[in-house]
Amino acid sequence: MFILSKFTDLLHLPPPTFAHPTATALEDQINEKYANKVVHNIGLCISLYDLSSVSEGMIGQDGGAHVNVEFRMIVFRPFKGEVLTGRISSATAAGVKVRTDFFDEVFVPAAALFEGSRFDGKEQVWIWRNDDQDFYMDKNEVIRFRVEGEVFVDQLPVPPHLKGEESSLHNKPPYAITVGFSSALLMCSQLWAN
Repeated sequence: MFILSKFTDLLHLPPPTFAHPTATALEDQINEKYANKVVHNIGLCISLYDLSSVSEGMIGQDGGAHVNVEFRMIVFRPFKGEVLTGRISSATAAGVKVRTDFFDEVFVPAAALFEGSRFDGKEQVWIWRNDDQDFYMDKNEVIRFRVEGEVFVDQLPVPPHLKGEESSLHNKPPYAITVGFSSALLMCSQLWAN
């Protein structure tokens, strides 16, 4: 679920950061720039792991230092086939949206649900019929799911003529996970309590 990814970047340290140790100032700049952000084709950056190398800083016109840094980040990027735990956040006729403690863009398409599942539009819930018994996939139920794939969308700036308008290209999340259920993996607490 978590990997270490190596990055190289040219960071700017403004003059007020000179009062702190260089490593601390660089850590703060790296976490500010990368933490909780998606890097295209890498994953969701969580936090700085370590600094690998730091060049000598070159002073710029504003008096700040520009430093080449090589570092490793802890990145959330589950591998295909990995089993994760999450909670159902919503359901539509297209499928079920699942969230983990810190990641909301997990989607189970309707075709990946159990055989015999149907969507109840009035209740906005998927129902799985098994052995003449209905099992509801209610909001906030804990489930386990298997990662089937991932989707990265390059987030382009919104053109001025689209400001305020809805554009499907700009409403997609930068990183999403698609999943499939397995009958052995569904762990809805309400389901098995009955």
